[in-house]
Amino acid sequence: MGSSGINAEYMGSSGINAEYMGSSGINAEYMGSSGINAEYMGWANPLGEELCQAIDQGDISPTQDFKIRGRTLADDYDWDIGEARKIWTFGCPPDALGNMVVDCAKGVQFLNEIKDHVVNAFMNFTGEGPLCGDVLRGCRFNIDDVTLHADTIHRGAGQIMPAARKVFIACLLAGTPKLMEPYYIVDIIVPTMAVSGVYSTLNARRGEVHSMEERPGTPLTQIKGYLPVLESFGFVALLRKNTGGQAFPQLKFSHWGLMNGDPMDEEDTKESNAYQQIMSSRKRKGLKMAIPKFADYYDRI
Repeated sequence: MGSSGINAEYMGSSGINAEYMGSSGINAEYMGSSGINAEYMGWANPLGEELCQAIDQGDISPTQDFKIRGRTLADDYDWDIGEARKIWTFGCPPDALGNMVVDCAKGVQFLNEIKDHVVNAFMNFTGEGPLCGDVLRGCRFNIDDVTLHADTIHRGAGQIMPAARKVFIACLLAGTPKLMEPYYIVDIIVPTMAVSGVYSTLNARRGEVHSMEERPGTPLTQIKGYLPVLESFGFVALLRKNTGGQAFPQLKFSHWGLMNGDPMDEEDTKESNAYQQIMSSRKRKGLKMAIPKFADYYDRI
């Protein structure tokens, strides 16, 4: 993932979004079926931003020994030690690495035979989420049960991958998904008399001031704040206009943050909110101008 915050791969193909599972998670069974095999997700929930950052920094990684990684997850992130040692895969590297599939099933026949197919489906799914075709972040999916055909020929990639992708999408849509956007950290040096121009510019661009410090022995003030990447286009020109050309900003990628608004709320008309950004992204990519519904992916057998 690019550290500058302007790498298109880091921010998803639209350059501004990532899809994220909301805090409620899911506590019911959702199923994707190929007509022969059925895969059930017992529950899915968010990983949490702290764990996502640990994955970004390499403190938790797919290449770690599973026992060491499991102990770290159990001690530092309150995971069940058995589940922590049965992580099938992380998300699609490098953009969507902060997602996981965990094997929570017990006594399922032939389960290991389909592992590679489920992993491949998950890689595809996390690289292109259902809301607007951007990467996923912070989602954990738990396999609770799988019903498989007894004949090996009916347990191939063509049967398993569509069912797996379908159940991943159903879980995400049922789990109060959110949209995330990248933020810059903005470091601004400005004369103390022009500080008000910095505040007004940040407020106009949905930014927020993190700290302000006067430099001893000089008439200068250093202001640090956070600015959504989406609002950064034209920011420098506006800042210099509001400060009489006396401000000198530096922008660097800082973190991901939740975008305002409910991504599923069709009545939300504010341009900077999640639903309108999803619609804008779907239009740009030539996708159907409607967010998928949970019912489209839920099969009843």
